[in-house]
Amino acid sequence: MTMQKEMFGSLELDKKIVAAITYMGFEEPSPIQAATIPLVLEGNDVIGQAQTGTGKTAAFGIPIVQAIENYKQISALIMTPTRELAIQVAEEIGNIGRNRRIKALPVYGGQPIDRQIRALKSGVQIVIGTPGRLIDHINRGTIRLDHIKFLVLDEADEMLDMGFVDDIEEIMKSLPSERQTLLFSATMPRPILSLTKKYMKAPKNVTITKEELTVPLIEQCYYETKDKVEGLCRLLDTEVDGKLIIFCRTKKGVDDLSIALSSRGYISEGLHGDLSQTQRDRVMKKFREGACDILIATDVAARGIDIDNITHVINFDIPQDPESYVHRIGRTGRAGNTGVAMTFITPREFRQLKLIERIAHTKIQRRQLPTGADVLERQRDQIINKLQTVLEINQYQDYKSITESLLDDYSAEDIAAAAIKLMQEGPKALQVQAEDEPIAMDLQNTGAKPGMVRMFVNVGRAQRITVKDIISAIAIEADIPARSIGMINIYDKFTFVEVPEEYAEKVLGVMHKNTIRGYKVNIEPAKQRR
Repeated sequence: MTMQKEMFGSLELDKKIVAAITYMGFEEPSPIQAATIPLVLEGNDVIGQAQTGTGKTAAFGIPIVQAIENYKQISALIMTPTRELAIQVAEEIGNIGRNRRIKALPVYGGQPIDRQIRALKSGVQIVIGTPGRLIDHINRGTIRLDHIKFLVLDEADEMLDMGFVDDIEEIMKSLPSERQTLLFSATMPRPILSLTKKYMKAPKNVTITKEELTVPLIEQCYYETKDKVEGLCRLLDTEVDGKLIIFCRTKKGVDDLSIALSSRGYISEGLHGDLSQTQRDRVMKKFREGACDILIATDVAARGIDIDNITHVINFDIPQDPESYVHRIGRTGRAGNTGVAMTFITPREFRQLKLIERIAHTKIQRRQLPTGADVLERQRDQIINKLQTVLEINQYQDYKSITESLLDDYSAEDIAAAAIKLMQEGPKALQVQAEDEPIAMDLQNTGAKPGMVRMFVNVGRAQRITVKDIISAIAIEADIPARSIGMINIYDKFTFVEVPEEYAEKVLGVMHKNTIRGYKVNIEPAKQRR
């Protein structure tokens, strides 16, 4: 099959893959991607030593997707320690392969195996799973290993800690000898090194040492919302005043946000890689001279910006790794000035926010967005001044007939208030405002009472865990009220805890690989007893 090639940094890749990863927000390869992808494409086995947050999923996902030509069989098997990671990896690889019709399926315990068997029969090329469930499928014959060209061990040291090493070896023994093996691990304990010597052929080593991150001493906060544009506008109308940079992940995101803000009356300029040097210079000149105070940029396009009086950095899209976060927010608070870094997240991005906090050794405070009433209060004097000017000019007579026609059904106060709302909000004033709907989650049938989700936690009395330990860990890490946590049942080696449905996804994300009293925990929705 002939592929049209395109450049991703210095890497030559299938044009369809470059289009997909550009859409995902990748502007250029991370260090581990730049080092790993060429080695895999050349046919090498690879040992990658890298921590979470370095972009390693794309480092193995991109070359695997590019290499797959057999759409009728499973060509790649990826092992992960937990269901959460399996789902995350499957989602990212699915996005990488979206333009090449590549299907990636996660398989893990706790989900009905019949559903997974049906999905496998429908045709998938890449399977991502936990070792135990993979063995179950292999023994049933629902996953065949005959055509496997790639095996990936992701977070191998975590799988070792969770007691999967025998399962891993059982699977590796059964695979075709003509395959590529890729192993990724933050550390290299002896049993993992033993696997590499036994089952890998002349592997190439890639080691990515994470730089020591120094977070600037500035105010950091985050806002959780499903309507980021609305939230941003509320901040611009009430709290944010000065020169600011707003970061988006993609060039399209920069353009879309610039249009959205312009349509709401804000003056902003966009900066991304598609601009010529002349266009870039024009944008930066306007920003420096104060002709516009809002610069919307991608990470790569913002390199080289050296302006000392930036008061706010806003992460409209949460950065993909902690290093990017630190580099972004370092644009403010320079030359002895104070600065504020604000980050918007959706509920699904809470885990990424906590990863940034842990690796960058920082604390990002949760804040509530200003309400419509807060915005109106801030704008009150401004609105009064505008209306007084119109009244004094006395050139509104053409509109009095409209007012008179409405006075039969509405009071003068209501008509005036509606007119002000229409003036301030434009077409949005004509829409019925509904409450946010809860995010749909596959967290039903856990045996909890209505409105709650029952979670299984793999620590208990044997680890001297107390009710207070469970409540403290979840409330602090997930940033939810302790009183909202429901029934807790502690057994010898595990615990059940109920949390409100609206916080369930956040708790799952943030407690993944976290610790309680020093013990690494795995948390997942409980299975209802039948």
